[in-house]
Amino acid sequence: MSPAVAAPSATRRRDPARVLVVLGVVAALAVCAYLFLFVTGSWDFAMKIRSRQVLSMVLVGYATAFAAVIFQTVTANRILTPGVMGFDSLFMLLQTLVVFLFGASALATLDPRLKFGVEVLAMVGFALVLFRWLFDRGSRDLYVLVLVGIVLGALFGGLSSLVSRLIDPNDFMTLQDVLFASFNNVQVDLLAVSALLVVAATAFSVPMLRQLDVVALGREHAIGLGVDHRRVVTRALIVVAVLVSVSTALVGPITFLGLLVANLGRELVGTFRHRWTVPAATLVAIVALVGGQFVLARLLDYNSSLIVVVNFVGGIYFISLLVRGARL
Repeated sequence: MSPAVAAPSATRRRDPARVLVVLGVVAALAVCAYLFLFVTGSWDFAMKIRSRQVLSMVLVGYATAFAAVIFQTVTANRILTPGVMGFDSLFMLLQTLVVFLFGASALATLDPRLKFGVEVLAMVGFALVLFRWLFDRGSRDLYVLVLVGIVLGALFGGLSSLVSRLIDPNDFMTLQDVLFASFNNVQVDLLAVSALLVVAATAFSVPMLRQLDVVALGREHAIGLGVDHRRVVTRALIVVAVLVSVSTALVGPITFLGLLVANLGRELVGTFRHRWTVPAATLVAIVALVGGQFVLARLLDYNSSLIVVVNFVGGIYFISLLVRGARL
C-alpha cells in the first residue's frame, strides 16, 4: 500500500476540538514566550523586531500547512508536498540569475516589493502554465503533473548550479545567504501584501473544503458522489500555487516543513476532514517555527538557522513515512 492520505476507516477516534484547543494553547504560549521573554535593551525596539518576525512565521506556517494538506489530498499521497513541483528550484534560479546578471549588490538595492512581485508572478505563472498545459491535453493523471514538476524542478536546479559556477566567489557567498529561508529581514509592507494574498486564497478555497473531504476518498468515489473532481482539483492546485509562491517569495524555500506539519496535524486530530486537519497543521507549523526559534535563539543561544533543523527533522520523518509505507 502506498503512503496515501488516510481514509475515514483508518483514522483513530479522538476529539479533534480538544486537540485543537491544546495546540492553540501551546502555540499561544510559544508566541508569548518569543515576544516577551529575555528582552534586553529597548522594549519598543524589541517588540517591533519580534512582532514582525512572529507575524512572518505565523503567515508562512499557515500558508505552508494549508498548501501541504490540500496538495496531499488531491495527490492522495502523504509523502508529497508542493515543493516537488519545482517552486523552490525556480526561486533559487531567479536569485542566481539576478546575481549573475546584475551582481550581488542588486539583491540589496532592488526594490523589495518589485522583487517580491516578480518572484510571486513567476512561480504562479509557472504553475498555471503547467496545470493548463496538462489539463488541456486531457491528462487526468495527477502523477503525470507531479512527475513533470519534478523534472522541471531538476532542470531549474541544474541551471541554477551551472550559473552559480560562473559568478564571482564573493557574490556566490552572498547568494548562499539568500537561498536559505530567513525571518529576520522581512519587510513590513511585504507582510501586508502577503497576508492579503493568503486571505484571498483562503476565502477562495474554504467553500470547497467539504468537496476536498470527498476527493480524499479517491477520484472514482468523488465522481460517484457527484463532485466535479477535475474542477475541484484544478482550483485546489491554483490555491496551492499561490500559497507556496507567497511563502517562498517572502522568506525563502522551506523544503520539509509542509510534509512534517501536514502529517503530524492529521495524526494528532485522527481524521481526514479538512476543517480539522488544516487548523491542526497550521498550529503545528506555528509551534514548530515560533517555538523552535525561541528554543534555538533564546534558550540555547544557537545562531544556526531554524530551517536547517526543520529540514533535518523533516527529512528523517520523510524517511520514516517511506519505511512505514513499505511495511504496510
